[in-house]
Amino acid sequence: MIFLTDANGHCVYTSAEWAELTGQETKDALGRGWLARVHSEDRSVVENIINQATQPGAEFNVRYRLLKSDDTCRWVAAGGVPSFGLLGDAFAGYLGTITEFAEGATDTISAYGKVDRFRPPSPYHTTTPACALDLAADHLLIAHSLIEDDGGKRALPDLRKALFKIGEALAEKIPKQERLN
Repeated sequence: MIFLTDANGHCVYTSAEWAELTGQETKDALGRGWLARVHSEDRSVVENIINQATQPGAEFNVRYRLLKSDDTCRWVAAGGVPSFGLLGDAFAGYLGTITEFAEGATDTISAYGKVDRFRPPSPYHTTTPACALDLAADHLLIAHSLIEDDGGKRALPDLRKALFKIGEALAEKIPKQERLN
């Protein structure tokens, strides 16, 4: 699942998979509304990591339980890559992904996260992007996480520009009256 935030860490876009998995409509997920679908015991961990990352515009990773549409829990891994450039080099927000873990895969852990290099796990079949733009964002996020390992840091600025452009295109999918300012 793909998500997009503004510079304050408020959600401005979720892919269709969000509504399918959580039962929460996109308009209700905007801003910080999506936190309503995070397990109550994990909510403060998730919110703290996002707040810590947003201040400096840093990458982040977080693992937590997400409430599905039937209110059962599923462990997910989420993370975001910052976008810069809307106003010079200003932090514009995050393009991120949420990946569902296989059922029972992490039932014995508790929520955790860190403000650090984002490394997405392999997608689980129910959170594989459904539209081409979301799929492109997912692949670019994976490429971003791998490029440093292969010594290709010179390509990161161009890759981040591509992520920014994908983020802009995703944001345009949400009607202006539904966007939060």
